[in-house]
Amino acid sequence: MSGNGHQTIQGLVVEAIRESGDLAQKEFALFRTELSNNIRTLFMGLAMIVVAAIFAIAAITLFTASLVKWLATIVGSEALAALIVGGTMAVIAIGLGLYGRHVMSASTLAPRRTVRSIKRDAEVLSERVAG
Repeated sequence: MSGNGHQTIQGLVVEAIRESGDLAQKEFALFRTELSNNIRTLFMGLAMIVVAAIFAIAAITLFTASLVKWLATIVGSEALAALIVGGTMAVIAIGLGLYGRHVMSASTLAPRRTVRSIKRDAEVLSERVAG
């Protein structure tokens, strides 16, 4: 703003356009930053699913046979022991998979901060125009 306090309408329009451009650039930068963070979160969810799959495979191949034999001595049935062990491993794998899917949900990836900031900026601009 000029020091004399008297600006022309043209000067005010030019200043408003310049400030709007600056605001748009800042909003776009915020959007890019937030999108980058959301993509990082997506990859974290994918990593959790991969870890869940690796855990399930490793658990099945390395521990199932010995655990079933040990449990069979306690419950008296190798078939029942196999069901108990298999069920436990399945619950662990499903839990990790569901957690990974939750992390990757669409609501997690929405650019909430950018939307809030744009709404706030629109309110400020409408107040300036009205006032």
